[in-house]
Amino acid sequence: MKALVDEHYPEAERIRLVMDNLSTHTAAALYETFEPAEARRILRKLEIHYVPKHASWLNMVEIEIGVLKAQCLDRRIGDRDTLRREIAAWEKARNEAGTRIRWMFTTERARQKLGRVYRPLAEAREAAKKQAA
Repeated sequence: MKALVDEHYPEAERIRLVMDNLSTHTAAALYETFEPAEARRILRKLEIHYVPKHASWLNMVEIEIGVLKAQCLDRRIGDRDTLRREIAAWEKARNEAGTRIRWMFTTERARQKLGRVYRPLAEAREAAKKQAA
């Protein structure tokens, strides 16, 4: 995060991050690594957004970014305006083509994999139905 703030984007007022809930992706991890004043300085430039714990949609975003990289960003683009135009043209073509991600993770598979989450939800729904009746 220090390199992100100090080396990669030193001019940025705010750096927005979308991260999963890994234990190292916390403000506390910065405080464990740096002195409090330094951790605070780094955190002031960061705006952290955490994805839901079971955010399979993030995989789809990662897939789409990979496609963007392979199809559009596979060369050096010299300036920001050209980069924006190139990405906009790629996005327009992709949307017009109706391109979809073929998602293989089915609801049934989610229920198997995340049974510990689904079971308590189902039990709570059943209990609420019984209580309402």
